[in-house]
Amino acid sequence: MPDRHHEPSTVDPRGQAQPAASLPDEDVEKLIGDPEYEEAFGEELRRTLDVDTWATGPDWERALARLTAEVRSAVEVEDATRRLVRDELLPRLGKAPNAPAEAGVYRATPDELTKVHEGLLFPGRVEAVNGTTASHATLPLGITQIGVAISSYGGVSATFAQRVFRKEIAGRAADRVQAALDIVDRRHGRSGVGPSDALSELVRRGITTYAERKILIDKATADWRLGYRAPFPYELLTGSGSMRFLEASLDVMSRIVEYERFVFVASDPRERGLLTLGNALFAGEYAVIGTIESAIHPMVRGAHYATNKKEKALEFVRRKASQVLYGLYSASEQSPPCLFYAHRKHVHIAARIAIADSILRPARGFPMLLDVADATCKSAFGAAGFVGLVHNAYSQAGSPLRYFGDRETRG
Repeated sequence: MPDRHHEPSTVDPRGQAQPAASLPDEDVEKLIGDPEYEEAFGEELRRTLDVDTWATGPDWERALARLTAEVRSAVEVEDATRRLVRDELLPRLGKAPNAPAEAGVYRATPDELTKVHEGLLFPGRVEAVNGTTASHATLPLGITQIGVAISSYGGVSATFAQRVFRKEIAGRAADRVQAALDIVDRRHGRSGVGPSDALSELVRRGITTYAERKILIDKATADWRLGYRAPFPYELLTGSGSMRFLEASLDVMSRIVEYERFVFVASDPRERGLLTLGNALFAGEYAVIGTIESAIHPMVRGAHYATNKKEKALEFVRRKASQVLYGLYSASEQSPPCLFYAHRKHVHIAARIAIADSILRPARGFPMLLDVADATCKSAFGAAGFVGLVHNAYSQAGSPLRYFGDRETRG
């Protein structure tokens, strides 16, 4: 049997195999990631790992000087990039291949934003929906709480909550020993890197996202609806692994598109390429880039579905996603750009609603109504209050401390 650990060989010009020359240690190290690290951070990985080169003690003066120099240099480079993007790339948006007719850069004037404030936002004709989740898992029970709030400047708001409990189903088993072993095995399977005793992160995020959109379209009553994040997120387009959930999600997302008068806003640091374009916008400007179809089609195409469900998801993308445009806006010179999504029939008024709501807090540059809905959610359904309820319930059950970890019982 050949030795799997033999030296790699090469072939000389005469066709005879020759042992490969051994690489120096430093070159071997550079083959496994050192060049990328050095290019990104400006020093060798071995230096970073050498704690003898680390500062001893706080040394705040030197740290501040280094931080100031690094930040100033990075900002200067970014400012140059911003000018380049503004001068060379933004003018091309409307000329890109397959770009929609609406693509381009636009400016919302102060008079237009005032009209949005006085005619839509402040009279309560725009409602925002946002949600929050909290989970708590102990040995006997996993609990997930989901809360969603509707808020408007007209003073109308509503809150909705659901709590899901995960517990062992222990019937009257004929073999009690085997029943106990089954419980141990099931819990062990949910330990470590697997799903917790509460809802998995994907399912929890999926249900929350679905509930936000369901409440936005079924429970909100204002003319305009303001939502958080992308209207068609991954967890809904895939059903988070549940085909029943996929059916419900496709129905809700379809009805949102049919309603038309909506705008979703996200400030997603993962979309760094798009945010680089948005960073080149001046305050009050917005750029319409394209339809959401091109972004979500590969996501759906690459996901795993049960029989015939992928085609149904792709049909939704073809019929509905082409009606939804995405773009970026800048509310102020002090704040980062935000992504927005709107129906193509109303994309310009939707962008102005997002900008008008965002300039109410120019340092943040994000729709204030979404922040109000988020604060309402956290006030009613926040993690601190939820954990307090859980602790109280265990105390009432006679087990105030037994099922809590050390972090929760520290003085």
